Amino acid sequence: MDFRSVYRHHFLRTAAATLHTTMADPAANVAAVLETARTCADDGVGLVVFPELTLSGYSIEDVLMQDTLLETVETGLLSLVEATADLLPVLVVGAPLRYRHRLYNCAVVIHRGRILGVAPKSYLPTYREFYERRQTAPGDDVRGASIRLGATDVPFGTDLLFAAEDLPGFVLHAEVCEDYWVPIPPSAEAALAGATVLANLSGSPITVGRADTRHLLSRSASARCLAAYVYAAAGEGESTTDVSWDGQTMIYENGVLLAESGRFPQGARHAVADVDLDLIAGERRRQGTFDDNRRTHAARTDAFRTVAFRLDPPGHDIGLRRTVERFPFVPADPARLEQDCFEAYSIQVAGLEQRLRAIGQPKVVIGVSGGLDSTHALIVAARAMDRLGRPRTDILAFTMPGFATSDHTRNNAVALSEALGVTFATIDITGTARTMLSEIDHPFGRGEPVYDVTFENVQAGLRTDYLFRLANQRGGIVLGTGDLSEIALGWSTYGVGDQMSHYNVNGGVPKTLMQHLIRWVVSSEQFPPEVSAVLRSVLDTEITPELVPSDGTTEVQSSQATVGPYALQDFTLWYTLRHGFRPSKIAFLAGHAWSDAAAGQWPPGFPDDERPAYSPAEIRRWLQVFARRFFQFAQFKRSALPNGPKVSAGGALSPRGDWRAPSDLSATIWLDEIEREVPAG
Repeated sequence: MDFRSVYRHHFLRTAAATLHTTMADPAANVAAVLETARTCADDGVGLVVFPELTLSGYSIEDVLMQDTLLETVETGLLSLVEATADLLPVLVVGAPLRYRHRLYNCAVVIHRGRILGVAPKSYLPTYREFYERRQTAPGDDVRGASIRLGATDVPFGTDLLFAAEDLPGFVLHAEVCEDYWVPIPPSAEAALAGATVLANLSGSPITVGRADTRHLLSRSASARCLAAYVYAAAGEGESTTDVSWDGQTMIYENGVLLAESGRFPQGARHAVADVDLDLIAGERRRQGTFDDNRRTHAARTDAFRTVAFRLDPPGHDIGLRRTVERFPFVPADPARLEQDCFEAYSIQVAGLEQRLRAIGQPKVVIGVSGGLDSTHALIVAARAMDRLGRPRTDILAFTMPGFATSDHTRNNAVALSEALGVTFATIDITGTARTMLSEIDHPFGRGEPVYDVTFENVQAGLRTDYLFRLANQRGGIVLGTGDLSEIALGWSTYGVGDQMSHYNVNGGVPKTLMQHLIRWVVSSEQFPPEVSAVLRSVLDTEITPELVPSDGTTEVQSSQATVGPYALQDFTLWYTLRHGFRPSKIAFLAGHAWSDAAAGQWPPGFPDDERPAYSPAEIRRWLQVFARRFFQFAQFKRSALPNGPKVSAGGALSPRGDWRAPSDLSATIWLDEIEREVPAG
């Protein structure tokens, strides 16, 4: 398969469809189904879910019991099966079917000229406007059965799973409307039995507020079941004698809405999204309680039957039909970003408050450089002191200029400390650093311009050494400032360096979120205008460790030139840490997120002149850097991390929390996968 094929990376293109129903006219409804099915096939869709009682119409009441209708439904169903022989999608259509002495409201699963199986509706509403038991029988007790359709016996029951042999992770289950309104839906058992894609064929007449409830149920079902939930409701053409219809369709994946179509449509509509089967499988592996729950219900879930089939999906590039956030840690939706920033900032503040309360309310000692991370840690400390009712003068802020400290960053550090009203002092480390470099016989100590890792770490180590001794002297704790991205990439000086502190409030915050947290602090007016003015200046500063001096003719030392663009590396970190994806899949997603700076949404407030795009070659290169640093280099630093609060659902890297790994791991298998599977262009 082409690298750019969604099916190669285990996505399933899925559609939830609503039609113009022609009541009691199966032939017309079959034609409508086929029209949508063909359109979806041309779009590379592998699954299409239609509304309840698709072939007859849902709202025909006692007409369902007419022999002529039932015979015409079966004839229409068989003609539909025959017409799908050359079509890609699995179709899930609704039909009233006779079994033994009763009539059942069924979901019929069809693929390439074959009925894979039939699932009857389990629960029949007989309240308010509903009176379904008058015509149909509940199917909750139908398991292990078969039903004859035409000349073929096909599996029949609520215990059916449909598994694609050639698309790992695609296991389908179908239920009908009311089935997901009950406390324990059939789909919940099916998910425990292995279903990853849950289909709901719905009639569901509309009343005010019901659409929101359907969203709630679909979202919660997909979140609880760690699955995709595909919902299709009846729309135009159904009888409006006493009710009306809105044709709502939606596709959820693990609690996230991927797609929905407009309600009250004129004519056929369908929502399309690419469901990530790897993501679903990975979530289930990580959340061990999911399988524990399966064991509790093993008597029923182990009895499910699996019907195998081959999807034969397309192997070429058909695009990607889902939103891929450029910044997984930073939602582009303004309301969601504001909520995330409020929560992240509050988590950091609350964490520091509790730590200070628990250890006797010491002072807080912090090194401030004028950069993003130390700036944010300082404003977190200031808010914590305010909430504890303590003076901000109990924050002891020190700026410690070295050989490469710029006037701009130093001035920011001074101005912010003064604006916040913290205790502030400057300790110039250049003399002490020069002495140390001379005593260890470093070339710089002899006047040579050698700026190696020793030269850098002498400065970084001295700063931390001073902070710890100042904390000893003045009854304080050292507040760490290093962020999640630096921890992931090992971009810190180990031991007596910025890797160490008494408590690190920034350890759960990725670099790409940090600037938005500061913007939120400004926009939400957490501090007076004079503080906000300095924060804006900090946001305009290049990310640099300021350890190597520049003579004015060379570029200022850049962290991102060494470890990679934080935008890309945080993207990779999210999918590595949160989902455990292989590098080739991350590269595929990164290509869709980052190939075109003009496409898609950017987080609010993101400067127009700082919106990059990355080529496949750049994505591949920095993915290799990430693999080496994350898997092979940085773990020994993470194994000795100080305490600090987890902030993001994307994960944390504390050895006591989300990530445990050996310090002497090799990155070979990840680098090999990149070399083998990720094209350079």
